[in-house]
Amino acid sequence: MSFDGLWPYIYIAVAGWLATDLWRWAGVLAGNRIDERSELLNWVRAVATALVAAVIAKMIFFPTGTLEASPLWLRLGAVIFGALCFFFGGRFRQILGIAAAMGFLAAGLAILGAS
Repeated sequence: MSFDGLWPYIYIAVAGWLATDLWRWAGVLAGNRIDERSELLNWVRAVATALVAAVIAKMIFFPTGTLEASPLWLRLGAVIFGALCFFFGGRFRQILGIAAAMGFLAAGLAILGAS
């Protein structure tokens, strides 16, 4: 591959870095001045949580790819099992909850023979 063919990739990498890094630094500078108990920060947390919940619900009820071949009960079961492991997981509960849900779903897909 010639160096001329790399310019689009270099441009994408630099533009992507600038677009995200600018906001990261702005967050660092502004984050030191925000009160953790402020109403604005509570609202931002609520919106972020709602967005994550919406993405998860979309993946459960309107799946694509391999998830599309899995039955609804299996997807709901994986979420419930992951949530239970999260709530009773102890110190590493985030990792445990995610790994448990993924393992449950993968085992269910393997048992059902979905590809």
